[in-house]
Amino acid sequence: MSVKVRNGNIESALRIFKRKVTDSNKLFEYREKQAYEKPTTKKQKKKAAARVRERKRQEKLAKNPLSLK
Repeated sequence: MSVKVRNGNIESALRIFKRKVTDSNKLFEYREKQAYEKPTTKKQKKKAAARVRERKRQEKLAKNPLSLK
């Protein structure tokens, strides 16, 4: 992965690089492979994240009951 620095503008190039890294999911894969995680722990984290998402969705619906999404 490479980013060209134009006119010595490093901040802009760094911003583009960060966007490319997040879009390609490379950082997530690196962190995931850094240490072994048991399958049961993965399931627990996944379920906890789903609960948080659902709670957030329910709170949003409670504030505005007319919206469908």
